[in-house]
Amino acid sequence: QVQLVQSGGGLVQPGGSLRLSCAASGFSVDDYSFGWFRQAPGQEREGISCINRVDRSTHYADSVKGRFAMSRDYARNTVYLRMNSLKPEDTAIYYCAASRGTNNCSEYVPAEFEDWGQGTQVTVSP
Repeated sequence: QVQLVQSGGGLVQPGGSLRLSCAASGFSVDDYSFGWFRQAPGQEREGISCINRVDRSTHYADSVKGRFAMSRDYARNTVYLRMNSLKPEDTAIYYCAASRGTNNCSEYVPAEFEDWGQGTQVTVSP
């Protein structure tokens, strides 16, 4: 059974850091493209980072570039999102997602990601 289980998140002050984890079971993280999406209240889901399955390139949306870093740990079969210099506008529910088919994850098309984590709340507030 394919499953993505997220952990991390929480409340942090502006300028702080958090790390989100996305543990995969039922498949290897090496065989899929992975993406991180977020959704703030009243807004559409936004793709913010991804790793392509084929060439292993990593991509970031302009809104997080230079502050967030995505990585994979093959031994733990887990994908991470390290978030630094957090801003109040980063407040959202964050989701990890896995795609078997996409070769261009940076288009951030949610429908191309077959499996999703349960989501985790990140709140950036003084």
